[in-house]
Amino acid sequence: MIESLELELQSTPVLGSNFQAPQRFTVLEAVGQGAYGVVCSAKDEQTGDTVAIKKIESAFDDITFAKRTLRELKILRHLRHENLIDIRFVFLPGLKSNFEDIYVISELMETDLASILKSPQPLSDEHCQFFIYQILRGLKFVHSAGVIHRDLKPRNLLVNSNCDLKICDYGLARLAMTNGDFRPLTEYVCTRWYRAPEVLCSWADYGPAIDMWSVGCIFAEMLRRKPLLPGKNTQHQLQLIISHLGFPDTDTLSRIKNDKCRKFIESLPKTSGPSALYEAVGPQPAMVMELLDSTLQFNPDRRVNVEQALALRYLEQLHCPEDEPSSSSIDLNDFEFERRKIDLAALREEIFLEALRYHPDVQQRYLQEQADNGMAYDISRYRLLAPGESQYDEEET
Repeated sequence: MIESLELELQSTPVLGSNFQAPQRFTVLEAVGQGAYGVVCSAKDEQTGDTVAIKKIESAFDDITFAKRTLRELKILRHLRHENLIDIRFVFLPGLKSNFEDIYVISELMETDLASILKSPQPLSDEHCQFFIYQILRGLKFVHSAGVIHRDLKPRNLLVNSNCDLKICDYGLARLAMTNGDFRPLTEYVCTRWYRAPEVLCSWADYGPAIDMWSVGCIFAEMLRRKPLLPGKNTQHQLQLIISHLGFPDTDTLSRIKNDKCRKFIESLPKTSGPSALYEAVGPQPAMVMELLDSTLQFNPDRRVNVEQALALRYLEQLHCPEDEPSSSSIDLNDFEFERRKIDLAALREEIFLEALRYHPDVQQRYLQEQADNGMAYDISRYRLLAPGESQYDEEET
């Protein structure tokens, strides 16, 4: 019986963690550490490339975290684009029944936009243009695939010294599921400072426009070298938004179905116009303000979409429609786990099957063995979620 990926692994101690990797990879040094685990640089002895290996530790300690990991693995396998981080290889140490850590290999990037913005390194207007252009170019591909990122922020924009930029971290992303998507959309998306008003106000539904709001916040932060809207909580966030952009009109207010939220906004001072926004970013050319104004609209219907943003004057020197590819829609059958009442056993099987895609010889033998023994995994055995039902009792996304 095939119970593992059948890899020969070697262990390297890194930051107090036992880092295991196939023998084709020589682990070099730690380059990052977070709540998820550790990232190391490594040399791929087969290709000669230097890569990043992310160790996701104790992936099954929290079922929501395990699902985020699976979602990101699947989305990144489908979305291949110059401005999106890639997945080159996935491996799991141990047996299918008891592996706890997940290793993901991708291109090694030198830093992220948050680190650059906190550094003394000067950012020219050309830098800002090029970064925003690449964000929008990648986002066009993401949105055309029917995916909303939902967590765009400087920390999730990886950058190299030649100014190449790649969008990462799709654990909070959502697909535009048209085959019966009953998962409730919630406020618990995106770091608060980059969170769109419709999310803060708990609108029943929202779309790709939430990512465009985040783009506007990121652009303003590039101009200011500090966050535009650093709210301390949801109410403070709404106060900052309205003080910078002006009071929403009656039509926009009527769309806020949450009575408590609408009454709070109605209690705020009736500011008019985005004068505070102009003061916050300082004197800027008209085309800079056009990009800010068109993304930072309280009403999502008045925000530009990603293709409209790419065509704005600020980006006309870089904009090239022939070199800004769209994606085909993602095969939603690959994301059945999103709309079914699954458990940890199903998530473990889904992640194992996902890792097998990077080990085709073992995958072929495993699937044949499962079919021969009448044990083929079938997610349709898990019931569909009822409308509004959360997948797990503790789920927050």
